[in-house]
Amino acid sequence: MRKTVWGIVMMVIIAFPVAALGRGPGFGRGPGAGVGVCQNLAALPLEPLSKSETTSILYMREEEKLARDVYRGLFQKWGMEMFARIATSEQRHMDAVNSLITRYQLTDPVKDDTPGAFTNAGLAALYNELMTTGLSSAAAALRVGARIEDLDIYDLEEALKEADNEDIGLVYGNLSRASGNHLRAFTGQLEALGETYVPEFISAAEYDQIVNSPVQPGARRGNGRGARGSCPMASSAGNNASRGLQNLRSNFSN
Repeated sequence: MRKTVWGIVMMVIIAFPVAALGRGPGFGRGPGAGVGVCQNLAALPLEPLSKSETTSILYMREEEKLARDVYRGLFQKWGMEMFARIATSEQRHMDAVNSLITRYQLTDPVKDDTPGAFTNAGLAALYNELMTTGLSSAAAALRVGARIEDLDIYDLEEALKEADNEDIGLVYGNLSRASGNHLRAFTGQLEALGETYVPEFISAAEYDQIVNSPVQPGARRGNGRGARGSCPMASSAGNNASRGLQNLRSNFSN
């Protein structure tokens, strides 16, 4: 079962000057999931969806929106390029999940693409909580970023336990790897400030493995080589789903 996220009390965070953040490691543009991911997605069988698979697809669509919306808001407040870059990645992750919604002809829960608008009331409450915390200090904003990626990895791993459709596994696996890269970036900045992040959702052992490993590439299928490039993923909310996967242009990113 997914942990209840909006009831968790946020940590007390020590404020640091925004200028200090420039000393830490930046968020690199490491290898992402490219054309191989999407070619494989289109080639995979369209299998019946279980109830849990349907639920997870719709939830992950909005959880990726949560990340995008929060990071955009924190970039506007603190001007840290890391948040702008990762927000762009989260849009691509939204598009990736939307490709599954299009593929299975589900109803997109993203009815309103404005920041903080969610069909899921729990995610709406969590958005407000995270924004309140992240706007309090630059260091708090980095902790919020780490917490979001921690949660995202946990939820994706839980969803993968209930999913046996190959296309869902392909998308979720790549999103989880990208979230690990984001988690590593946020914690790297915190460490540069002499701060640490304690994982709330994934285990301490998994957290240590992620932050101490190199940047992870995207999809590895066939010859095992991740690729960068355009990916025919689904467009964001409001576009016509009937255009189909072949006309979709977004791509996975770190």
